[in-house]
Amino acid sequence: MNNIYITFSFFIIILICGHAAIAQDRYFTRQGHISFFSHTPVEDIRAVNNQVLSIIDIATGDVEITLLMKSFSFEKALMQEHFNENYVESHKYPKANFSGKIENLEQIITGENGTAEIKGSLTIKGVTKALEVESRITIENDTISLKGKFMVTVADFNIKIPAVVRNNIAKEGEVTYNLLHQRYP
Repeated sequence: MNNIYITFSFFIIILICGHAAIAQDRYFTRQGHISFFSHTPVEDIRAVNNQVLSIIDIATGDVEITLLMKSFSFEKALMQEHFNENYVESHKYPKANFSGKIENLEQIITGENGTAEIKGSLTIKGVTKALEVESRITIENDTISLKGKFMVTVADFNIKIPAVVRNNIAKEGEVTYNLLHQRYP
């Protein structure tokens, strides 16, 4: 009976320690910042989303980012309404996702390079496209920061722009991100 108790206790300790070791490699945020900007001679469009969920597993280099499309905030209420109802159809496609991997993880961990080369896929409005981005990465104490920007072509994600406003909306938009991750508890 005593041997069973010792074996069971040992198993539980290994399970807890193993889980703690795995969790220490993960970093997490719920308040990431993503914005987009497009410019035309007629109008600039800006939107900000401060409710971005992101997880980085520093052991594997995996990066996952998810955001609700309705959480983008625009300067004009009408822009926000058109964005959600007509362009990204957030009632049908409520989330955008990025799933990728830091390709040069070893250089990042050893401090040889502060630019993460991330390859993955971006899904918007049910359409998934390959995406490669370079991010400024900073690892300090219990935080990992990812900052950068990339361009998105509206047509790549099956977003239709009506002819009446075609001159007001750019064919490409610049996406900027700033994600400050804390060690996952």
